[in-house]
Amino acid sequence: MGSDRPGALGSTPTAPRRVPPGQRYVHGWPVSHYGPVPRFRPERWNLRVFGATAAGDERTWTFDEFTALPHTTVVADLHCATGPTSTDHEWFGIAATTVLDLAPPSPDVTHVMAWAEYGYAANLRLGDFTAPETLLATHHNGELLTAEHGFPLRLVVPHLYGYKSPKWLRGIEYLTEDRRGFWEERGYHNAGDPWKEQRYSHQEREGEGPAL
Repeated sequence: MGSDRPGALGSTPTAPRRVPPGQRYVHGWPVSHYGPVPRFRPERWNLRVFGATAAGDERTWTFDEFTALPHTTVVADLHCATGPTSTDHEWFGIAATTVLDLAPPSPDVTHVMAWAEYGYAANLRLGDFTAPETLLATHHNGELLTAEHGFPLRLVVPHLYGYKSPKWLRGIEYLTEDRRGFWEERGYHNAGDPWKEQRYSHQEREGEGPAL
């Protein structure tokens, strides 16, 4: 389902200085996820923004409508919670702030739930979703995303662990209180900051996540 499952292959002895503590540098971009790769059916695909919207209704885009929105490029690293870090990924897509501008949340929204195919979900603090490098990616390193890496759309939140960046994105739900996503319900940290080594739920401090 949805995002890179913890774990990857291959390491090198030379790691960039920006690799977070407890991580190991790996070459390339290993494919890792939970569940099958969905088939893209453009005539059925849409992206929904729903929940606590400012207007009280939901906004939807078809694939052609969404990919016609203004695009941006972000170069960032990818950190998996069980240790692998790969660097200098060039992501091309629609900034999360563009989505927020077109479908604003209500003032009391504090979190979002990113929904992907097969019911996969990852929860994020609103501040993480609105971060400058967060985007909804359609391309990687100048090419369309492959199906295994999230085509047609993948949320990319590069300052958090990879399980917070769901593949095969289908919806953004605005939340007025936090709710755990797929991996967060299964023992992974609710916040997921690699620089704080927030890997597992048993590390959570008071206020870092709803009760399990």
